[in-house]
Amino acid sequence: MNQQVTNKDFLMLEGKRKRGLSMDKIMTILCYVALITVVILPCVMIIYYTFWDGTKIDFEMFRSVLFQQDNLKAMKNTLIIAVFATLFATVVGVFFAWLLGRSDIPLKGIMKFLFSIPFMIPPFLAAMSWDMMFSGRGGYVNKMLMSLLHLTKAPFNINSIAGIIVIEVVYYFPFVYMQVVSALERMDPTLEESARIAGAGQLHVIRTITLPLTVPAISSGVLLVLITSLSNYGIPSMVGYSKGIFTLPTMIVELMNRAGGSFTGIRQAAALSIVLFIVVAIALMIQRRLLTHGRYDIIKGKSMRPMLIKLRGAKIPLLIVSFVFLTLVVIAPIVMIILVSFNKAWGLPFTAENLTFMHYVNVVTKNKMVTDSVKNSLFLAFSAGAICLLLGTMLAYVIYKVKPRGGALLEMMAVLPYSLPGTVMSIGCILAWSGAFFGISLYNTIWIILVAYIARYLSYVLKSSSAALQQVHPSLEEAARSCGASHYDALKDVTLLLIKPAMLSGFFLVFLPCMRELTTSILLYGPKTRTLGVAIYQLRTNGQINQAAALSVMTIILIIIMNNIVKYITRDRRKY
Repeated sequence: MNQQVTNKDFLMLEGKRKRGLSMDKIMTILCYVALITVVILPCVMIIYYTFWDGTKIDFEMFRSVLFQQDNLKAMKNTLIIAVFATLFATVVGVFFAWLLGRSDIPLKGIMKFLFSIPFMIPPFLAAMSWDMMFSGRGGYVNKMLMSLLHLTKAPFNINSIAGIIVIEVVYYFPFVYMQVVSALERMDPTLEESARIAGAGQLHVIRTITLPLTVPAISSGVLLVLITSLSNYGIPSMVGYSKGIFTLPTMIVELMNRAGGSFTGIRQAAALSIVLFIVVAIALMIQRRLLTHGRYDIIKGKSMRPMLIKLRGAKIPLLIVSFVFLTLVVIAPIVMIILVSFNKAWGLPFTAENLTFMHYVNVVTKNKMVTDSVKNSLFLAFSAGAICLLLGTMLAYVIYKVKPRGGALLEMMAVLPYSLPGTVMSIGCILAWSGAFFGISLYNTIWIILVAYIARYLSYVLKSSSAALQQVHPSLEEAARSCGASHYDALKDVTLLLIKPAMLSGFFLVFLPCMRELTTSILLYGPKTRTLGVAIYQLRTNGQINQAAALSVMTIILIIIMNNIVKYITRDRRKY
């Protein structure tokens, strides 16, 4: 009798497990459908419309776009800016990573906090601030230096290729710094100590042991800088557009503007998008080549920290250099935006009688475009965050728990938009959702921006949830199902509850960039669907610089608050 009951219970459990497996299949199918619709379709449409003129295959248009003089110049500018910005950002990032990670320089906590600030400021806001300081004779710093030094010509010209490179270096070097300092702080010290015992000097140890062992971290940071520089729209448009300096992302937008949304203009922009994608793909292959050439075992099983190098007499000079650098590149731009936001009019000196709150009042109460853009950005950020939370967590569960055939393909599709420039993704969304192919038109609506945001930031939640899911042992969910819980109940009451902090963190990791985004939405917004980034950009373009500065300050405050929420939630994950 007991044996029969056991068999009956066993059959009931197997039935539940089979129903659970069918749920796994449904989730897998939903993931494929969602990714094909949101990610693959826009990419396919770019290729389709580039080489199809509506009636026949057409390679001539792509060739003419590729060799057009203005486009060739934009390609050249893009490569020059990306290469030099990456080179200098790498040098600066590695230097400060070594200084804070391996030396005994004081005040490391303050400096690490200052290094995190560029992550919280959208690049186009940083570019706007530098333009306020160094834009020819009108820049405040240039005017001050001309007055003090009795110069007739502005000493700096930020509206140039060199100016764009400087701003990108200032904004992007933390990408390299964060990657390298983490590797340096966890490095096994025995190799360096052995070299010193053998008589090697400090510089020789750094050159032959320390830096080669951090190649993966350096190359990862280099790739981030290179891809971000290649695909960035905000900095080149803010600084170079007025002087006719175009890069591939700004030229793509310019082609769309010139054509007025015509089919020919969209095809030309799509062709240029393919060029930009090819350049980014080459950068990805170079990094993979670097990482597969050699071994880099820098973290061992023993719990130990590398010995800090004593700077001795160089300590104070390096500390002064560090704080001067941080003051110029981090603090000064923020102070400039704040001062301009309180100034009555652009160009007036910063005196007590010229300070006013009216720009904040006008932005909040009297500018409908701004209030609409805030509402739109909040809606888009919350919606994209919620949808990415659901889809990204489901993707992570399917990939790492269900483990279906083609799981690697699912992950690759989800991560693909992260490595694509925002302008490329925007062109793909326009082509896929303008009604010409499927009859569904989202163009000039807020929904097309939402689709682009979901595609672009889905990988943030995927990575956050994946890391947490891999820490949840399968036996926990199996125990719940053995006690009679359905697959859904086990998933809801056990797995999702345990990864809840990671899911919330992923939500805010999507919410934060959506609130400050410009590169993707600059091609997708309509008359009533401007976002916060677009509103700041248009205020500045229309000459309302003080209002643009006021809205920028409000945006920075919001970003800092949300960033602290992310840190708090991430810290709480240790409790689970």
